[in-house]
Amino acid sequence: MIPVEQLSDPAVRTLVSALNAGDRTAFHESLAPGATMSDDGTDRNLTQWADREVFTTNGHMDVESESDDGLSLVARYRNDTWGEMRTKWYFTVDGGKVTRFETGQA
Repeated sequence: MIPVEQLSDPAVRTLVSALNAGDRTAFHESLAPGATMSDDGTDRNLTQWADREVFTTNGHMDVESESDDGLSLVARYRNDTWGEMRTKWYFTVDGGKVTRFETGQA
């Protein structure tokens, strides 16, 4: 596993750290205005998704590997709804903020 503080991209590191801490404010501050996301290929409302999949269900990400200068991750993701699964994450970053992320089962 890669410790969060060693993730290469600062914006991704901030988002993952906030997610793992259950810090809704820091999570949303890591996102650019109008940021978007998709889950298993379907665009979702980012705020509703984060509440359902992360903040009300104790979401947590253990990063196994990173590529694309830290913009692509493979991680073990778990929450109280789905348990643990191997997931992939792709991030788009602009101006130090995440503008989009795509996640799904790896």
